[in-house]
Amino acid sequence: MNFYVYILYSEKLGKFYIGTTDSLEQRLEEHNTVKYAETFTSRGIPWQLYFQIVCDFSEQAYKIEKHIKAMHSSQYIKNLKIYPEMVERLKLKCK
Repeated sequence: MNFYVYILYSEKLGKFYIGTTDSLEQRLEEHNTVKYAETFTSRGIPWQLYFQIVCDFSEQAYKIEKHIKAMHSSQYIKNLKIYPEMVERLKLKCK
């Protein structure tokens, strides 16, 4: 089973959201409904999938998610999309 680190973007908020899941389509749908009405993502609907990283196991996905969040940088997120070698290095680092 694959796990995904996903990065969503809300044009309404001008912000990114980073998460981890094993069901990307379902999770995106959840973010774009009021299923969780009191959450941060409910304020940014509609969310668009900006980028995803496919991981081999959940621990790797959670480590990558934590690393991206720790960077506190939208430019870092944009660079992940532009430079695939960054993603590969991150996946190796988080094995």
